[in-house]
Amino acid sequence: VQLQACGGGLVQAGGSLRLSCAASGRTFSSGAMGWFRQAPGKEREFVAAIRWSGVSTSYADSVKGRFTISRDNAKNTVYLQMNSLKPEDTAVYYCEAVSRRIILSAVASTVSYDYWGQGTLVTVSS
Repeated sequence: VQLQACGGGLVQAGGSLRLSCAASGRTFSSGAMGWFRQAPGKEREFVAAIRWSGVSTSYADSVKGRFTISRDNAKNTVYLQMNSLKPEDTAVYYCEAVSRRIILSAVASTVSYDYWGQGTLVTVSS
């Protein structure tokens, strides 16, 4: 399984970006996809997650109301729409996937996932 994340870049504070994560090598019909981020000198932190079936989503408090996670099952792709970006959103964003069903409370932990991509850099200037 390969996860290809893209869509990062440089944007001014208040701007928007949309990240994509395409999964190949396996069709996901259950489980979840999560976005995590890691800023320089900091630990990787949870951003958002979505189940491959149903409507369950989860967000970190720091991005609620600004970021929206969505999926396209036909394309095996998950998106992260990021609006009202702040300098503190600057980080490398990683997508991670798990093919087995996990409880919603577990989606915020990177250890719950079996696959991860290479990351895409998001830089928000003030």
